[in-house]
Amino acid sequence: MSVIVIEFITLDGIVSDPDGRGGTPTGGWAFRHGPETVAGDKFRLGSVLDDGIMLLGRTTWQLFSRLWPVRDDPFSVRMNAVPKLVASRTPTDTSAWANSRVIDGDLLDAVKREHRDVIITGSLSVVRALMAADLIDEYRLLTFPTILGTGERLFPAGSPPAYLECLSAERVGAAVLARYRRTHDAT
Repeated sequence: MSVIVIEFITLDGIVSDPDGRGGTPTGGWAFRHGPETVAGDKFRLGSVLDDGIMLLGRTTWQLFSRLWPVRDDPFSVRMNAVPKLVASRTPTDTSAWANSRVIDGDLLDAVKREHRDVIITGSLSVVRALMAADLIDEYRLLTFPTILGTGERLFPAGSPPAYLECLSAERVGAAVLARYRRTHDAT
């Protein structure tokens, strides 16, 4: 079992509001590069998506539950079919998106109990909780040639150190998909 974080990210590390739905002044930065950069399985999830489980924070889940269920292209069919865990501290009705359920109990315990690969997209508070607990095995970052200077960073100042190994890097439309795996030492 691996915990895999997938994120749209700018050159300066910003991950907030890539599609503009957050209403921030700089929102929509990822989608300015055209659909070929953001559509489909750009994170090369492949069988991980078919055999794993998605973990989403409540806000990301609510956004996705309005977008994905109405789509029927091959990638959307896979997104709709994957089991989804929702991390929420408030009661959340998950009936809007098939195969979704709220985590019963503690987030970290739920991840530790999981036997499938866990894919986290967006959901910055969930990602940061798992970072703090050293539970993230891999980052798949789609880096856009954009510098915003402001916004939520994936790795904010004061984050615990993480030692990573680059598994691959490839151009995807206007962006670069880089895969990094955790190592357990500083060498």
